Amino acid sequence: MSETKAILSGFKEFLMRGNVIELAVAVVVGAAFTGIVTAVVEGVINPLIGAFGTQDLDQYVLCLTGDCSTDGGGAAIRWGSVLTASLTFLMTAAVVYFLMIMPMNKFNARRAAKAEVPQEAVAKTELEILIEIRDELIAQRAAGGGEGTAPALVGQRGAPADGSGADAAPAPERPGDGSDSPR
Repeated sequence: MSETKAILSGFKEFLMRGNVIELAVAVVVGAAFTGIVTAVVEGVINPLIGAFGTQDLDQYVLCLTGDCSTDGGGAAIRWGSVLTASLTFLMTAAVVYFLMIMPMNKFNARRAAKAEVPQEAVAKTELEILIEIRDELIAQRAAGGGEGTAPALVGQRGAPADGSGADAAPAPERPGDGSDSPR
């Protein structure tokens, strides 16, 4: 009983795949186009070929032995029938490709291109950049062994212009400012 359920669930999964459904649609539409294509072959292509010979391509045969007439009993290769079937197949394939496959591929490409459009990165504000710099400096001070051991920055109040940090006087505290954050 469980094997039957497993088989049925596998069959259901197989049927629900997108490719199987697309294939079924293609077969149905192809069958519908076959009538149209057959009419085009018999009504347009065969008369064009008939301008150079007979209009019915089924009459084109190659006799291998004996008489190829209906009662002759000779061996005949009916290449006209093969040519008719080949033309019908090629025209059906062309119609299915140009009217179904190509537009569907273009539609899928547009949909994929729309989905792949990257979201534009929001430009960081000046405040966000300054916060990142502050956090990085705090991390450097903490890695350097505590406060006061990090060299003074060039241009910082009390730092020498050469950036060496030697003989740098600490910057005076602002009144009411008890935070460790740089200004």
